[in-house]
Amino acid sequence: MEELSAVQQALGVSFKDPSLLRQALIHGSFANENPAIAPIPNERLEFLGDAVLGLVVATRLYLDFPHFNEGEMTKLRAFLVRRDTLARVAKMIKLGDFLYLGKGEDATGGRNKSANLAGAMEAVIGAVYLDQGIEVVTAFIHRLLDAELTKAIGKRIDVNYKSELQEFLQAREQRAPSYHVVETSGPDHDKRFTVEVRLGDNVLGTGSGKSKKAAETAAAEIVLKSLIDDFTL
Repeated sequence: MEELSAVQQALGVSFKDPSLLRQALIHGSFANENPAIAPIPNERLEFLGDAVLGLVVATRLYLDFPHFNEGEMTKLRAFLVRRDTLARVAKMIKLGDFLYLGKGEDATGGRNKSANLAGAMEAVIGAVYLDQGIEVVTAFIHRLLDAELTKAIGKRIDVNYKSELQEFLQAREQRAPSYHVVETSGPDHDKRFTVEVRLGDNVLGTGSGKSKKAAETAAAEIVLKSLIDDFTL
């Protein structure tokens, strides 16, 4: 597959089985238009890459930053595995140039869409893992994310948990969460609110705070951490 030599050079990885790399670059729109030559899009590799990415990032934070508590590591992990970060990294290596897109998706700027780039980046991570193993994919992820990690630590990022949770759920469930006050307690000068986060009729978690906003943020943080942990296992 000579057409994949340029992307392998951009990635800094020489694949034993280049068909895995090709699979990682096939967007659903291309598969729909070309079922005979590309019947399967990159979604399964994206799923695997998401899990590998979460594990590698969590391990890196745990081993390299022993002075960080759980909350700090959770914030950093959420920042590093988020769609915007992955899309930014993908743009740096011009991954969009190599995507297999349907004609309509290509014509509407699909090579620069964050969702396409982040999904392809996760799929490539999954492909590298299958082709090269955990040691090579770990080094690959470290190389890709080192600059983003340094930037995040330097800024001591303050994660907007509600926005991160909404992005996480919309990417995986195509739905946004809602927030509902289920309890109010205490006197007027010292009220405490309890809020549920729901996805449709399902309660994802609860949080409490001295204002509705604080309770919603606490609930979003708890749910986001739980969901990220589930995808990392």
